[in-house]
Amino acid sequence: MQELYTKARAKINLALDILGKRNDGYHEISTIMQTLTLHDEIYIQKVYKPNYLKLVANHSWLPTDERNLVYQAADYLKNKYAIDEGIFIEIYKIIPASAGMAGGSADAAATLKGIRRLFDLPLTDDDLIKLGVKFGADVPFCIMGGMAHATGIGEILQPLPKMPFCYIVVIKPPAIISTQDVFADFNLSKVQKRPDMEKILHYIHKQDIAGIAENMGNVLESVTEKNHPIITDIKDFLMQQGALGAMMTGSGPTVFGIFSSKAKGQNAVNAAKTRYADINEIFLTKPYK
Repeated sequence: MQELYTKARAKINLALDILGKRNDGYHEISTIMQTLTLHDEIYIQKVYKPNYLKLVANHSWLPTDERNLVYQAADYLKNKYAIDEGIFIEIYKIIPASAGMAGGSADAAATLKGIRRLFDLPLTDDDLIKLGVKFGADVPFCIMGGMAHATGIGEILQPLPKMPFCYIVVIKPPAIISTQDVFADFNLSKVQKRPDMEKILHYIHKQDIAGIAENMGNVLESVTEKNHPIITDIKDFLMQQGALGAMMTGSGPTVFGIFSSKAKGQNAVNAAKTRYADINEIFLTKPYK
């Protein structure tokens, strides 16, 4: 095999709670994450040039050097496993950036898995998951995919049953969000409502999509919505369009709504494109795995 294409899938948080701050500066979290069919595409090719590593992308704003997690992941594997051949990687990015959807982490995860396959590296999925946290807290989940309850900083994963049938509308407003700033501004004592993880897990195991949607919660909304009221507006709009539930994912600003059918989801997308004419990133997607 000389080349391969692979998909880097976005994620959403169905629930996100912050339990406290650790001595190392990270926050202890409890979150339920789900992979989506919405994805970037990654192309990886062997190049017969020693010490060669080249990354290109379809957007000029996307870093293609050591600042990019894909470059970091490829460089790490190349050195760790003494890969003699060069590696060329191309990213075709669709997942919104700085959106709370783990786009960069998903790209890194797909790269780790792709290079393992292309060069037949002696790494199990568990090995990759343990390695992934070097590049970001969301990378281990993006390697595993599906639905999981994540704790620690997000790297301790408990797989969950497949998400019940639904469609998901994703709307990413053009707000610039710094995850680091959101966590810095977060004050647990000011959170009025925290997600009931046991209740959500109960509905997940019951395969009750309405119960899941109705009990979603994200404590980081207490920070991001205050600074970006468009998030509240989009949530309300999606509920008016018939969503079973609507919430901000991660640290934002992306909002998603869960719909019981493709037709209802598509109607919401059409209405959103009319209402939010200045928003270019509006998608209809669904759970993956």
